[in-house]
Amino acid sequence: MPEMEEGEDIEQPLTAIAEAFEELSKWMKKEAYHIHLDTFCEAASLISVLFRCLGLAFKFAELEYTAKLQGLLEASKTCPTLEDILELDVASDTVKTSGSYSRNLRRVRQGLDLVRAIFEQLLSTDDTSLKEVASTAYGQVCAPYHTWAVRTAVYAGMYTLPSREQLLMKLNETEQSAEKKMKRYIAASLPIVEYIDKLYLSRNITLDW
Repeated sequence: MPEMEEGEDIEQPLTAIAEAFEELSKWMKKEAYHIHLDTFCEAASLISVLFRCLGLAFKFAELEYTAKLQGLLEASKTCPTLEDILELDVASDTVKTSGSYSRNLRRVRQGLDLVRAIFEQLLSTDDTSLKEVASTAYGQVCAPYHTWAVRTAVYAGMYTLPSREQLLMKLNETEQSAEKKMKRYIAASLPIVEYIDKLYLSRNITLDW
């Protein structure tokens, strides 16, 4: 899975994303539920194109996501697996410290789950407007952890979202092809998100941050 460079165009982003996370999920099971950090970063880097397709409303999410992902990419030079970064931060008592690897992983995990929630909302409605879809997904996944100022800015930006048709055009998909690939990502990403959550919970670290 080649790492996507900033600004690089992918002809069919949903295909690349679905394939990358299916491969990551397969390797996680093959490696006895260990995920290599560099491989995780390569797959996760593909997600940022979706935030860009959603425009101004998700600009904050895109910027935060890419910044945290870059932090994890740096960590991969010394921490081979996701488990290693938790062990490092637990030992130094910096799990929830701003800029820590564990905090970066938590935010990237939220980004993956936000995309999953957006896809589930898209699959549940034929509404041509994305405002309700995106607002519901954001409210479920990210809003509880964002400040009032950030939440206000995100919700205000929902009025700038592309239409459903415009989003599909940006992704170079039809309704039918997009539906299949969204379902593939949802199925592949869920066990990965659950695995990441267990890394924290197994160390008695709550997920309310």
